[in-house]
Amino acid sequence: MGSPPRSSPRLSWRRVLCVLFLPFVSSGFAPPAKYRNNFIFERRKLPPNPRRFDWSHLTPRELKNRSQGIQTEERAGRNPYFTLEGHEFLILGGSVHYFRVPRASWRDRLLKLRACGFNTVTTYVPWNLHEPERGTFDFSGNLDLEAFILLAEEVGLWVILRPGPYICSEMDLGGLPSWLLQDPTSQLRTTNRSFVNAVNKYFDHLIPRVALLQYLQGGPIIAVQVENEYGFFYKDEAYMPYLLQALQQRGIGGLLLTADSTEEVMRGHIKGVLASINMKGFKVDSFKHLYKLQRHKPILIMEFWVGWFDTWGIDHRVMGVNEVEKSVSEFIRYGISFNVYMFHGGTNFGFMNGATSFEKHRGVTTSYDYDAVLTEAGDYTAKYFMLRSLFESILVRPLPPVPSPTPKAVYPSLKLSHYLPLWEALPYLQRPVTSNVPINMENLPINNGNGQSFGFVLYEMTICSGGRLHANAQDEAQVFLNETSLGILTDVYRDIDIPPITECQLLRILVENQGRVNFSWKIQNQRKGLIGPVTLDKIPLNWFTIYSLELKTQFFKKLRSARWRPLGGPSSSPAFHLGTLMAGSSPQDTFLQLLVSECPSTHACPRGVWKGGPRVLSLPHFNQGFQQVSVFLTFHCLRNNTSEHSGKVQTIIIRRQQRCGFSPRPPAPLHFPECGAANGFTCGFTSNCLTHTCHLFTLMGCSIKCILQLPSFPRILFFTRYILYL
Repeated sequence: MGSPPRSSPRLSWRRVLCVLFLPFVSSGFAPPAKYRNNFIFERRKLPPNPRRFDWSHLTPRELKNRSQGIQTEERAGRNPYFTLEGHEFLILGGSVHYFRVPRASWRDRLLKLRACGFNTVTTYVPWNLHEPERGTFDFSGNLDLEAFILLAEEVGLWVILRPGPYICSEMDLGGLPSWLLQDPTSQLRTTNRSFVNAVNKYFDHLIPRVALLQYLQGGPIIAVQVENEYGFFYKDEAYMPYLLQALQQRGIGGLLLTADSTEEVMRGHIKGVLASINMKGFKVDSFKHLYKLQRHKPILIMEFWVGWFDTWGIDHRVMGVNEVEKSVSEFIRYGISFNVYMFHGGTNFGFMNGATSFEKHRGVTTSYDYDAVLTEAGDYTAKYFMLRSLFESILVRPLPPVPSPTPKAVYPSLKLSHYLPLWEALPYLQRPVTSNVPINMENLPINNGNGQSFGFVLYEMTICSGGRLHANAQDEAQVFLNETSLGILTDVYRDIDIPPITECQLLRILVENQGRVNFSWKIQNQRKGLIGPVTLDKIPLNWFTIYSLELKTQFFKKLRSARWRPLGGPSSSPAFHLGTLMAGSSPQDTFLQLLVSECPSTHACPRGVWKGGPRVLSLPHFNQGFQQVSVFLTFHCLRNNTSEHSGKVQTIIIRRQQRCGFSPRPPAPLHFPECGAANGFTCGFTSNCLTHTCHLFTLMGCSIKCILQLPSFPRILFFTRYILYL
């Protein structure tokens, strides 16, 4: 067979065509190769036109005639985009969790969100708070979800609802109720019958409350998210479709979406549902998996992280204003809808905080400040005014005026005057549980069979000899022989030596739940208290008396009739402390200042959880006149030369937790000259752990952690936990 003709007309035409187009292709006429898998960058060599929008008629109160909610459109020559009633619409969302903000402050936070230029508020819905016991639902007071949604509508904001059932959100067990852990066969976040039966009963109460508040029903809800970040968990491929059907069967429609990390979005999405992603900053490559999944849909960043949450023992995490500005500018430039997480973080009231468990178990702090656009106290930040300026640049009409800052007040220090040892408070608790073996917190036969969700649990048993005590305590326990402290147990250190004794004595183990893990597969194994047998020289102990210390309001009311002792000096055992604060006739928000009056001259303090010291304390529920404050203080001091900390700088931790929080960013800097200037909260220590004095200034219960560095000395660990009640 001969070779083809050297000058075939057809072959010549192709060659000429390639030669003619080669200069255009090589000069950048086509999209750069690295951008071809990112649909927002195709056809985007030149900057987009700086469009200005007029959404003044697209607010919940103005938009009366509704035929279609949020839709997606795609036109030649541009990227897909959202529309609302046919008008191009960017979702500019900000997260505010109603359950983390006192109800009296809801309006203030939402007005500030609107004045900043946002058009949407997003919120999670915590199952564990709304159904604390099976079949017992609470949608009142600070948990009045419907009132929050209607208030958002009144202010002029649309709502994206994220009802779970799992929400993560740094909540205890990711927002799942702890009573789900009672059934050993139940598999959380799967189609396991036990789990979905509980979900269905919860949805039967939750969804009817919000279904009539959807867009086409005349309400402000424009979108609903199905579960949360399931792409990482992904234990059951049938689970997400099941939840989608469960929502739709109960009347949820309109725009439905999922939310996952940029890497897990393909595993977490559901067919027919808009996939959204979470990220901390604009990066081209972050969209490649989303593009493969839904190249013909607009982008929604469900969580754009402008900060991060904090855990005990870690420096406060922040994100710079310039970083946020750069990403938001890119979002606007490319027409990307986004939700700022968090606009206002608020507070993990009570014991609702979750925990992380990577290198070790760390409870999330009571403060959920998040380095958000507003501080925990609701004050403005540089991020707020930067975002407001960016939004003004794309809007035709001026934004509403910025609301006035929340007024603050300075109150005198509070001196604790009386105390009640924990052992004398036991009769005021509910009747103890007796058992031949230790029972974990969730399986205690209390609260109508729902177990204990939060707080402490005290185990008492009789021993007649010393030896090596071994116990798996989650998360931390103090061990007492009668009323004498012997040391602590943790999820790492599970052994303590009991000294020789000549007669039978009472062994007490006080266990603290510091928060259940809220993320990863570890949520399945988050039972608290004593887990499994307790042994002494490898022989199991039995016959336990178990006290539940949930520290609920009713318990503190009972303590009013107790015989409190005058506080003449420090107590070396767990005790409740009492003080009175005069707040006057017009109480206002205030600041709590935590300072240390004595510390080694060679080390700066305080240090640790957040550099900068004391935090803000918000008091919208505070009443007129005087307030009584109860403080639960647990104390232990342990020497152990074999500790991993031996020979290193030691850590001293002070923690107080109950019903409100403080901000890592007070409006004025707070100074610690020579670790002195003890005004408000002072704690003094000596290196032998024998001297301890604390005076607490507070109006409502909060959680504070002050970490000091002391010179190295044989394992001395000091821990206090304050539980305040007004």
